[in-house]
Amino acid sequence: MANHSSFSSLFLLFSLFLGYGILQLQASHHVFQHLQTTSSASSSHQPYRTGYHFQPPQNWINDPNGPMIYKGIYHLFYQYNPKGAVWGNIVWAHSTSTDLINWTPHEHAIYPSQPFDQYGCWSGSATILPSGKPVILYTGIIDGKNTQVQNLAVPKNLSDPYLREWIKYPKNPLMAPAVENQINGSSFRDPTTAWLGHDNIWRVIIGSKRHRRGLAILYRSRDFKKWIKAKHPLHSGKNTGMWECPDFFPVLTAGQNGVDTSIVGPYVKHVLKASLDDTKHEYYTVGTYNITLDRYIPDKGSVESDSGLRYDYGKFYASKTFFDNEKSRRILWGWINESSSVEDDIKKGWSGVQAIPRKIWMDKSGKQLVQWPIVELEKLRVQEVKLPSKILKGGSVIEVSGVTAVQADVEISFEISDFKKAEVFDPSWTNPQLLCSQKGASVKSALGPFGLLALASKDLQEYTAVFFRIFKGQDKYVVLMCSDQSRSSLNEDNDKMTYGAFLNVDPVKEKLSLRSLIDHSIVESFGGGGKTCITARVYPTLAIEKQAHLYAFNYGTENVKISSLSAWSMKKAHIY
Repeated sequence: MANHSSFSSLFLLFSLFLGYGILQLQASHHVFQHLQTTSSASSSHQPYRTGYHFQPPQNWINDPNGPMIYKGIYHLFYQYNPKGAVWGNIVWAHSTSTDLINWTPHEHAIYPSQPFDQYGCWSGSATILPSGKPVILYTGIIDGKNTQVQNLAVPKNLSDPYLREWIKYPKNPLMAPAVENQINGSSFRDPTTAWLGHDNIWRVIIGSKRHRRGLAILYRSRDFKKWIKAKHPLHSGKNTGMWECPDFFPVLTAGQNGVDTSIVGPYVKHVLKASLDDTKHEYYTVGTYNITLDRYIPDKGSVESDSGLRYDYGKFYASKTFFDNEKSRRILWGWINESSSVEDDIKKGWSGVQAIPRKIWMDKSGKQLVQWPIVELEKLRVQEVKLPSKILKGGSVIEVSGVTAVQADVEISFEISDFKKAEVFDPSWTNPQLLCSQKGASVKSALGPFGLLALASKDLQEYTAVFFRIFKGQDKYVVLMCSDQSRSSLNEDNDKMTYGAFLNVDPVKEKLSLRSLIDHSIVESFGGGGKTCITARVYPTLAIEKQAHLYAFNYGTENVKISSLSAWSMKKAHIY
């Protein structure tokens, strides 16, 4: 347990930080216990462990928590079970980086130790105060019924850029579910990064629900200590169920720069994201934040449902953004969960990976966000292979040789010159995922499918196909982007669902671009320069290590042109 003998110095620390009084120093046992032990099997026998995506050596991880930058050091906190490869015993694990790619582990930042979090330390967010000092709001579980409250923690030593020790405020919890408002105690979690209003009052939202209505409950505070619930939520959505891991932030209407979470103004729109517990899908809307009424109003046509916008149409959940003030960008983190069985997760000794951090900004249309892997990832690229521009005939496959196909970064763009035979689009096709499952990689049409076969075996018994189809709509051409996992593995115990989304690109005026990050058991794909993203989790039995191949393909009847193709082998990132 922590040494409480230096009472006066701790009192002074909190007084300097936020004017708080008595506090308890979090004990630092469990230190590196999970890091000093090895995985249940060596990496040579772990073909699905990633080379450049973030994951600890073993055990379960889920939500990224409170990502931030402090004194030039990036911090990633994440939900972690130090005792096994299944969910439970949740703590805030902590790693730091100077480039968001290579990571150094530290002690657990926050773990159960007090009555206000004794059953678990769940998700939350970091806020950087105007003074430059970071604070964390997180959800504590107080009993066996999963009753949830919101707590505060601060760094013990602000001069330590690695923020290796954190202190819990002794007057926690700061926010608790209100029974009179029909808020279930087990549906009150995941505080966002707080923002400072024009009135110098802090605001934060908590994810919740009332019956089937999802809620972004709004709280206000003048001092970050005493929080008062607003009479109305910032926003809500009927028949959406519980809103987990909400996120609320401003985006500039033009350009790719990000802005601080507290920024408002005429050249700013706001984004509200909720992770829907019912479907395990995330949806975001673009809209307007009315600072007078403290309400968020989504733009017309922007919805939080199955027809709404998603950061990623595949395996991607519990995401969190932060503002990188040193590079004027907003960064998105997301959790990639497994598609393997629980039994297989236990056997391999780990579960869960973080997606590559993505820079996000507003699309020129003003109707959606664009995402792109952070530029630092390109430092891992080696041995570029370039294919000259060429016609890819209907029904053909060409191998992209010379790259490490199991750990690669690929960029390809296609051009179509003749649209006359494009399949007619049926207006009833409103569900792109269903359409992709019905029209998988083996189903031929005129213009498509064409794209990449990743993590493919030599004989093509196994492959993950990421591809486009072009249809002729009433007044425009419709582009469908799919990630087909149906033949990704001969192991039938895996979830091999097909994913899909419509891509807002005019193929008559623009090339169709695709970038795929391939990393042993991940195919993370970005279509149309990042307008549509789909992440797949796959576990081939044949296409592993040196037996994996990469192909460009066109199974449509009409020719398409590969206008450019570059592929790189990827070096292994330093993670643990």
